[in-house]
Amino acid sequence: MWLSIATLASVVALWWAVTALGLISPLFLPAPQQVLHQLLVIASPQGFMDATLWQHLAASLGRILIALFAAVALGVPTGIAMGLSTRVRAVLDPLIEIYRPVPPLAYLPLMVIWFGIGETSKILLIYLAIFAPITLAAVAGVRSVAQVRVRAARALGASRWQVLWFVILPSALPEILTGIRIGLGVGWSTLVAAELIAATRGLGFMVQSAGEFLATDVVIAGISVIAIIAFGMELSLRAIQRRLTPWYGAQQ
Repeated sequence: MWLSIATLASVVALWWAVTALGLISPLFLPAPQQVLHQLLVIASPQGFMDATLWQHLAASLGRILIALFAAVALGVPTGIAMGLSTRVRAVLDPLIEIYRPVPPLAYLPLMVIWFGIGETSKILLIYLAIFAPITLAAVAGVRSVAQVRVRAARALGASRWQVLWFVILPSALPEILTGIRIGLGVGWSTLVAAELIAATRGLGFMVQSAGEFLATDVVIAGISVIAIIAFGMELSLRAIQRRLTPWYGAQQ
């Protein structure tokens, strides 16, 4: 932990030194204190683009969380079904593998044409980015379950649902949680693209708008907020994973 903090402190110190010595124009790289000042201004009632930092943050978090919950609710059962049934996997796997490598930005025009410029298209774009990692992680988790454990449970008289609930799901849970963590990271990276769709609030919208005005300090402030929130959510998911699967955490 302390090594990580020291690394971040070194990066900030190098950033400050470069700007203090005038090696890079403030237009391209403003000083850390200038970025911090601008961040405080945006967080104040003055805000940026008719919204405060908290309103931009709430808009982005709402989109991310709705997309994440939808992806988990649909992706985990789909992945489990694919892991348990070769027929289901044969039907769904090609569809997922076809759309998964395509950058979410490529779907942007289709989202606008099909669903308009409202919240649906933004959330759906993020959902598509999160769904595949979660689904494929669930598939991998189910297929990695030791068959000897399944056979032992059946030999003891467990029903199919009991085997699924008490053997397969606990064994697959570490992979599923890892997939959720990966999906969440992809979702944050898709946020900026999603907020290209006629957004009026959001961290991605704030960064894009600031870039159009060459407000580099606002751009860096927005990117920093996205990074901090995303990292905080990642740490929370790691803590949940350690709590729910302590045996897996001990192996890492």
